Amino acid sequence: MKRVVLVLLAAVLVAAGCCKSSDNTIRTTVPARPAGQQDALGMTAEPIETVRIGVVGLGMRGSDAVERLSLVPGAVVTALCDLLPGRVDASAADLEKMGKPAATGLYSGEPESWRGLCEQGDVDLVYICTDWLNHYPIAMYAMECGKHVAIEVPAALDMDEIWGLVNQCEKTRRHCMMLENCVYDFFEMTTLEMARRGLFGEVIHVEGSYLHNLDPYWDEYWNNWRLDYNSKYRGDVYPTHGIGPVCQVLGIHRGDRMTTLVAMDTRSFNGAKIASERAGEPVTDFANGDETTTMIRTEKGKTLLIEHDVMTPRPYSRMYQVVGTEGYAAKYPIRQYCFRAGEKREKTISGEALEALQAEYRNTAVTPELERLAKEVGGHGGMDYIMDYRLVYCLRHGLPLDMDVYDLAEWCCVAPLSRLSLENGSMPVEVPDFTRGAWDRVQGFSYALAEE
Repeated sequence: MKRVVLVLLAAVLVAAGCCKSSDNTIRTTVPARPAGQQDALGMTAEPIETVRIGVVGLGMRGSDAVERLSLVPGAVVTALCDLLPGRVDASAADLEKMGKPAATGLYSGEPESWRGLCEQGDVDLVYICTDWLNHYPIAMYAMECGKHVAIEVPAALDMDEIWGLVNQCEKTRRHCMMLENCVYDFFEMTTLEMARRGLFGEVIHVEGSYLHNLDPYWDEYWNNWRLDYNSKYRGDVYPTHGIGPVCQVLGIHRGDRMTTLVAMDTRSFNGAKIASERAGEPVTDFANGDETTTMIRTEKGKTLLIEHDVMTPRPYSRMYQVVGTEGYAAKYPIRQYCFRAGEKREKTISGEALEALQAEYRNTAVTPELERLAKEVGGHGGMDYIMDYRLVYCLRHGLPLDMDVYDLAEWCCVAPLSRLSLENGSMPVEVPDFTRGAWDRVQGFSYALAEE
């Protein structure tokens, strides 16, 4: 029996492009950079005076994005695409009601209608809001067509897709950004500024999560695609909201890098029950645990705790905690900061004092005018608008984007690597260096700003 288990383990690792080392860590493969390519750290592209945008996928996220993008200075939506013609018509009507120029390209009716949008001449940026399974092929083809791409979360589902996007970005020199809106939450942006200025001392541990009961939303996912995906795959399948903001605080691939990951999960209690109720028959092989916990260690000896739970009545939380040698920040369940105030003492700040402290550390990328506009336009309290604004701003000024393809890779890899850990008895898994050796060339996260 032991020999059979070892043979099966070897087969799983080979299929994943991995091998087991003498220290019981699963090693991952870092493919050689194709000849003629160079890394995309700090990559810029020619400035675009007016960013012409094609939006693919006009369901929950895409239809809202069309309206938001139309309100970003220097942006215009020139193409719309969805498998369902009615959605394209509805977004086209929204542009008309807003008094915006009509989209010159309307695509629908075929599974690969998006190819026409990617080929359209007056599109600079392809903004992808489809179901997860279609993110990768659309992004790859859009970059091949010379377009920049912005991809809803998660942008890639397995290691092959992740490395494919990294290589395509490096090859074409087109931006490939994941639309991780939670890094633009006002609390997270202010806390990041505090960390950059050393207010917490050295940050040594961070936490993030996606805890969100999806019971009210399962019907909103076209053809049940999201629940079906959860039924097939173990691991933290939706890690980016939790890990994105805390990776910026730690400066991941900007002076530090993730090296090792370990995951554990519960059995599927509610997941199998929900799937059975929706299918009208027993579902006994629901793969995703109701709760998945992932621990990650960095090159510099720091740690991350990431959690995923969309199946229980647990209150909404992205957990967001920053632990430093001299201070602490947390957003859930209450917003607070805590700092050393003397020997064996600490000072906790919340309420009005917290608001006053945050005013001292306003993030350099968000002016008071931009914050007011973002809250007026909306989108998760304004962070969606800040995300779109910063993307367009950087493209217009020929600046590096706030999130590059390596952020995309690092934040998405938690899904397949946590799955690999779980399927091998919570064995440690190596996190590859997606920059292929350049992870410490840039020191610390920063926002690119144009000279006025």
